[in-house]
Amino acid sequence: MDSTEAYYKKMTETPVSRLIIKLGIPTTISMLVTSIYNMADTYFVGTLGESQQAATGILFTLQAIIQAVSFMLGQGSGTLVSKALADKNVKEASGYVSTAFFTGAAAGTALMALGLIFLDPLLKLLGSTATILPFARDYGMWVLLACPFMVCSFVLNNNLRYEGRALYAMFGLVTGGVINIFGDWLLIHQLEMGVYGAGLSTAVSQFISFILLLIFHRRMAQGKISPKHISRKLRTYLTIMRVGFPALIRQGLTSISNGLLNNLTKPYGDAAIAAMSVVGRYSMLVMCVGLGIGQGFQPVASFNYQARKYRRVKQGLLFTMAAGFVLVLIMSLPGLIVPEFIVSLFQKSPDVIEIGGFALRAASIGVLFLPLSIPVNMLYQSIRKAGVSSVLSMLRSGLMLIPTLLITTTLWGLTGVQISQPAADVLTGLTCIPFILYFLYKTPSTDEE
Repeated sequence: MDSTEAYYKKMTETPVSRLIIKLGIPTTISMLVTSIYNMADTYFVGTLGESQQAATGILFTLQAIIQAVSFMLGQGSGTLVSKALADKNVKEASGYVSTAFFTGAAAGTALMALGLIFLDPLLKLLGSTATILPFARDYGMWVLLACPFMVCSFVLNNNLRYEGRALYAMFGLVTGGVINIFGDWLLIHQLEMGVYGAGLSTAVSQFISFILLLIFHRRMAQGKISPKHISRKLRTYLTIMRVGFPALIRQGLTSISNGLLNNLTKPYGDAAIAAMSVVGRYSMLVMCVGLGIGQGFQPVASFNYQARKYRRVKQGLLFTMAAGFVLVLIMSLPGLIVPEFIVSLFQKSPDVIEIGGFALRAASIGVLFLPLSIPVNMLYQSIRKAGVSSVLSMLRSGLMLIPTLLITTTLWGLTGVQISQPAADVLTGLTCIPFILYFLYKTPSTDEE
């Protein structure tokens, strides 16, 4: 049996729950490690002071902008590669991944150049105060220099996942994460390079992850990356962007809302920005569980829907929501029970602990609604319902969060800042219920041969 036939059999006959777990656990681990090394940045930089720690929150928004482009190309091409492999068309799969990879390299280089030219105005737009700006500049320069490698890494990572090679995708990201944590310790604490060292560590780890993922993709993936496979048809580029557009919206709105959050928090000082930075990183750690299981579900949904195995897609959606809720609940318990203690691990300032403690407890309630919104969003993207997926992608960080943020801060000031994201999470989860029911009841109940 050739590799294409073996892959088809694996994706359509392996029990759905086992397949999602097999693909989801490596993805979850890689996302957790990525989140942990982001928290390591927050921890190590936090030992330098409030303004330095607040700078990591500003740069988190910049990284979300880079990820928006990366996920659009990565998830767009990955979905189409999965579709091509379900049709047993390896040549078409190679065309999609090669086009996305080299487009990502060009886009990453353009973002790097523009970001470096307009670095100070960009950081101010994202919420830097005068005291935060020097540290954000030191960190942001390295993030931008690593931008082309970051974009290409996400393209490679997503395509490995959609080809069922999640273990290799995990190893590439985890290795980079471990190196970044070690680099933070070495450059910040031992060599006393401050925030500049944190940025340098991030850039080096991203480059190493890129090299590893490129090696794994060349050796393990069916779709091959080569300039000769780059599409000369505009339709191919537009199709990749259309399918990946929900990911662009999701991450792009995250950047906008984070920038708005930072700017609305400015009047309350660097302590408030630092506190919300810690809460954001911890919330992302919890979210990684839901996202990881959901990303394990994506290739299963995409492949089986194209193969007309509809019952498997439905089973996968229900399993992903249930498993995601259990895992998110477990991960959110520390934030519910001892939020002040968690914040104090990253920053000893009494003001940061007070502001962050309340915000973290509220956030830990809000994330419990993510298993309602994340899997169904990823479902519609994976089955190429770009319109519905785009609407769902706009909810959490856009249609729900931005109005909620503006209303709550107007009514309750700093308290409004603290509760805005949890309130948006609850509203987003409830809004997604009709979309879940529609798919379960309107999609055919039998498979088509």
